[in-house]
Amino acid sequence: MNQPKSSAEVSETFSEADIADYLRSHPDFFERHAALLLGLRLPHPTGASAVSLVERQVAMLRQRSGALERQLKDLVAVAKANNALVEKIHRLAIELMAQSDFTARLDVLEASLREHFAAERAALVLFGDKTTRDEANPGFVQIIKRDDPALKPFSAFLRAARPRCGQIRDRQRQFVFGREADSVASAAMLPLGESAKLGFLIIGSRDADYFHPGKRMDFLGRLGELVSVAVDSELVRSGRN
Repeated sequence: MNQPKSSAEVSETFSEADIADYLRSHPDFFERHAALLLGLRLPHPTGASAVSLVERQVAMLRQRSGALERQLKDLVAVAKANNALVEKIHRLAIELMAQSDFTARLDVLEASLREHFAAERAALVLFGDKTTRDEANPGFVQIIKRDDPALKPFSAFLRAARPRCGQIRDRQRQFVFGREADSVASAAMLPLGESAKLGFLIIGSRDADYFHPGKRMDFLGRLGELVSVAVDSELVRSGRN
């Protein structure tokens, strides 16, 4: 007559991994063995008395539901922020298109960066020869030749010709913001035109973490493209590039 196997013998035959794999492959196992399900007892996660497996599953589902709800709220918040950015870029595009005068477009751009994009400091650097038109928008627009040695701190950025966010170097701050350099701790740098042929736009913040490397680059890229279109026709007409 066969003797029933001891728990030790069973454990040698089936490992915990084998049992776990079996249960995953047969999720209806406890439906067919309801009495066994109700008889299982697990330690309560808070250290209180033991709870049934069903109660433990309910608690885990509640935790998972709470985590999913938080994730959903985060996604909704991100979606709302993205929609707000799209609306701001759209509004800026309309305002720029409404201006036929180049200087007026620059005024609109500066005001929009400050009022709608929370730019505490901003500078538009355009490549070309200085003309009398350079007197417009003082403190915001700078005209400089592409091969000027003063642009050396930006050489890597200009070669890459891609939007960049992060803490800004001292020499870059001094060149762009002058006396206000100490008030800028981080910045977004946007190349203008293909291979940054038109120049670049810098948006600065006092907060060292505001423009961090993980910032959404796609929206910054769209803003750079919009500004490029706004200044390109004027630069071509005036023969600066």
